[in-house]
Amino acid sequence: MTSETITAAASGTWRLGDLAVRRIGFGAMRLTHLADGSPTDRERVVSVLRRAVELGVNHIDTASFYFSPTRSANELINTALAPYADDLVITTKVGPGRDFAGEWWWATPGQLRGQVEENLRQLGRDHLDVVNLRVPRRETSGSIAEHFGALADLRTAGLIRHLGVSNVRPDHLAEALAIAPVVCVQNPYGIGSPAEDHAFLDACGRQGIAFVPFFAIAGAGKEAGAVAEETVQVRAVAEAHGVTAAQVRLAWTLNRGPHVLAIPGTGNPGHLVENIATGALRLSPEEIALLEAA
Repeated sequence: MTSETITAAASGTWRLGDLAVRRIGFGAMRLTHLADGSPTDRERVVSVLRRAVELGVNHIDTASFYFSPTRSANELINTALAPYADDLVITTKVGPGRDFAGEWWWATPGQLRGQVEENLRQLGRDHLDVVNLRVPRRETSGSIAEHFGALADLRTAGLIRHLGVSNVRPDHLAEALAIAPVVCVQNPYGIGSPAEDHAFLDACGRQGIAFVPFFAIAGAGKEAGAVAEETVQVRAVAEAHGVTAAQVRLAWTLNRGPHVLAIPGTGNPGHLVENIATGALRLSPEEIALLEAA
């Protein structure tokens, strides 16, 4: 599969509320530092962001807590893309916070407005397109009603256009929907996810809610990136199509439903082109069955 001329339009579109986005987007987590912790090349990642938009990406996922000692993902996005195109949708997350020493903390409902305002300031915007409430641990977290209600108030006030939830269980989503509309669920997901995660993805589709996997490429590597050793099945499908294992993993998630949005992140121009080209990669039913058997 050649990738140079394939744009994000090949992936199709989905709507986050009234905002139409292409199903291949861009995740900003990789912009600030390399896997070894060293800073990225500022000019290079700014050019990657601009190239992503040139190739049709109009959905960027970010957060104010994506920063290193010398880089801020939001400010890099601002530098690269402001003034923003009318069709560009920037999704961010609140809940987690990091102090200047890099230590993590979790916001109370009353602190969420400050996190929203910090995203507004860094991005140079007067409203946020989509804000996801990130839950600390989906396995053990209790009610999210108070936190989500605080964000719903900020939506009513005009600081937020649409709301989503992240790292959640189905009961969390139901709790949020009882308070305000939810346009997306952003959860860890990919080849090898357990049956309950597949069922949750399908349930979101039936409700018209976007499902946005993270760690879809990395799998067990999570924040550290893709694991060095791939499964035999992923390698076989990749070789058959002349693509990378990462592209196969992305294509598999996109195949799970028209409501699934991909947000692969990279600071590498070549990987960007490959990620976007995945929107045109079609897997056969036999290949899908092979991957799911893994």
